[in-house]
Amino acid sequence: MGFRKKNKSPAVLSHEFVIQNHADMVSCVAMVILLGLMFEVTAKFAITFITVQYNVTQSLDERAEPVNLYQYGPKDMATVFFYLLIAVILHALIQEYILDKMNRRLHLSKTKHSKFNESGQLAAFYLISFIWGCSILTAEEFATNPTFLWEGYPHTHMVFQVKFFYICQMAYWLHALPELYFQKVRKEDIPRQLYYVFLYVFHITGAYVLNLHRLGLVLLVPHSLVELLFHASRLFYFSDENKQKGFTLWALLFVIARLVTLTLSVLTFGFGLPRAENQGFSLAEGNFNVLTVRMTCLAAICLTQAWMMWKFINFQLKKWREHSQSQASKVKAISPKSKPHKKDPARGGSANGVLKSDDKTSPRARKAL
Repeated sequence: MGFRKKNKSPAVLSHEFVIQNHADMVSCVAMVILLGLMFEVTAKFAITFITVQYNVTQSLDERAEPVNLYQYGPKDMATVFFYLLIAVILHALIQEYILDKMNRRLHLSKTKHSKFNESGQLAAFYLISFIWGCSILTAEEFATNPTFLWEGYPHTHMVFQVKFFYICQMAYWLHALPELYFQKVRKEDIPRQLYYVFLYVFHITGAYVLNLHRLGLVLLVPHSLVELLFHASRLFYFSDENKQKGFTLWALLFVIARLVTLTLSVLTFGFGLPRAENQGFSLAEGNFNVLTVRMTCLAAICLTQAWMMWKFINFQLKKWREHSQSQASKVKAISPKSKPHKKDPARGGSANGVLKSDDKTSPRARKAL
C-alpha cells in the first residue's frame, strides 16, 4: 500500500506562506485585541479598537429620555483598523466557503475566475450596504422632507447606526488594499482597483469628516443598489452567458443614479447650505460651510460622476461593437456560398462547359487550318 505524497509547505514567513495563511494571522491579531478586554490594564486600550468612541449624552426634550449620540475624532482610526481586520477575515470566509466551491463547478478561465471572485465579494458587500442604509434612512425624514440634508448644519452628532455604518464602509475599502496582495491580483488589474478604492475612501471619509454624513448616506444607498445589480448580473453571466438581461436594467438604473447624485449634490451645495444659518469655517465647531469647501465638494462629485459616465459609455460602445461583429460573423456563416467565377478564356479556361484553347499547335487547331 503506497503513501500519498504530501505537497511541500512553503517556508515560514515567505510570500506564499503569508498569502495562504493570512486569514489565520489576521484572526490572531484580532483575538489578541479581544483578549485585552479581560485584563484591567489593557481593557482601556482594547476598548478603543472595538467600541465606537466619542459618545455624547444629549436630551432632546426635558420629558424624554437622554439619547446617546456620537462625534468623530482621531480614535476612530483605531476602530477602523480593528474592523479592517474583521473585513479581511470575512473576505477569506466568503472566498473559501462560497466562491471557491462555485468556481469548482463552473470551471472558469483564469481571467473569468478573478472577475467572478471580485463580483462575488462586492455583491455581498453592496447587498449589506444597501439593506443597512435603507434601514437607517427609514428612521430619517428624507422621504418626506429632503431639506434635512442641510437643515441644522453642521451635523456634528450622529446616532450609533450612522457612525458605525461609516466606520464599516471605511474599513471595508481600506481592507481592499492588502487584499491586492493576498489575492494575487494581476499587475494590469491593480491600477483599475486602486482607482475606485481611492475614490470610495476619498468620498466616504470626506463626507464623514466634513459632517456631511446625511448627504453621503443618501447618495450611497442608490449607488449600492446599482453596483449590486451589476455584480449580480455578472455572476449570472459567468454561470450562463445567455443571461444578460440584468445588464440592461443595470444600465438604466446607472444613468438614473448619476442624475440623482448630481441633482441632490447641486441642491445641497448650491441652494441649501448657502442659505443655512451657520456660515463660516470653524474646526472646533465642525463647521465647513464656506464657498471654497462647498465648491470643492461639488466639483469633486461632478468630476467623479463625469468619469463614471465616461467609463460607462466606453463600456457600452465596446459591448455594442462586439455584438455587431458577432452578428456580422453569423450572417456570413449562414449566407450561401458565392458561385465560382468564369475563367478567363485567354488563360485557357472553360466557358459553358466548352474547352477553349488558343494553342494552334494542338491537333484540333491543325485540322481547322
